[in-house]
Amino acid sequence: MERKVSRIYLTSEPEIIHFLQVAWEKTLGSGFVITLTDGQSAWIGTVSESEISQEADDMALEKEKYVDELRKALVSGAGPTDTYKFNFSKDSCQFSFEKNLKDVSFRLGSFNLEKVANPAEVIRELICYCLDTISEKQAKNEHLQKENERLLRDWNDVQERFEKCVSAKEAVETDLYKRFILVLNEKKAKIRSLYKLLNEVQELEKNIEHKREIPTCSEMTTDRDSIYDESTDEENEIPPNPSVLTSATLKRDDSIISSPDVTDIAPSRKRRQRMQKNLGTEPKMASQELNLKLYFYLQIKAIFKEQELRF
Repeated sequence: MERKVSRIYLTSEPEIIHFLQVAWEKTLGSGFVITLTDGQSAWIGTVSESEISQEADDMALEKEKYVDELRKALVSGAGPTDTYKFNFSKDSCQFSFEKNLKDVSFRLGSFNLEKVANPAEVIRELICYCLDTISEKQAKNEHLQKENERLLRDWNDVQERFEKCVSAKEAVETDLYKRFILVLNEKKAKIRSLYKLLNEVQELEKNIEHKREIPTCSEMTTDRDSIYDESTDEENEIPPNPSVLTSATLKRDDSIISSPDVTDIAPSRKRRQRMQKNLGTEPKMASQELNLKLYFYLQIKAIFKEQELRF
């Protein structure tokens, strides 16, 4: 059986504290037992389910709503203290209660009670119930306190672990960032060195090509000079025109006849020998110089390839 004990003040005796106990088996709407005491006398009464239904009909309320109002007035004590007013007539042993709505009040119920012949037993039972309820509430509070302490310890443990995880995460992030910066700086330095080496190689190749172009131009000039000399000799060896030859022959005959004999042919022979010597030595010198430059170019190219493979 469920019980609810509350402290009330009667309108007829506001200076005296009364205690009201409501007990029910299943639900409040199925009927309940009401007990009223002032510490000296006691009154008790039983309210059946039919009486509850009759009171709901008299007030033109549904039973569920009326039972809810009974719970608020007799059990829950919901709302301000002046919301509900309680009245009790010791002569008629009638207990009634009202609900105040602003300036208007309406009666919620009225029940007949009977005076108990041995009020001490009722009061003793009421006190024992209150003590048992206090002990039960105290034990429940202690259990809740222990549960709260355990939850607080768990919370502190979780918070400490969380802080350690956060610290470890920050340390890992810092370490990874430092490593990333080191790798990035190394890559940048390597890229700068490669760019520098590439520029040096390109500049060196340009210088080599420029140096190659100069000997080529000199060789082409030498070849043109030799070709020009050869063409001059050939032109000298071209047979003259017959008409010119005839006149030249006549003139030469006249000169031969008129001039003394000349047998020295050394000047023309020496000139031809000098020309043949120049034609023979200059190509040899040009080819040797070209071979030497080509050798140095191949050596430098091999060094560049070795450096590229190394990087």
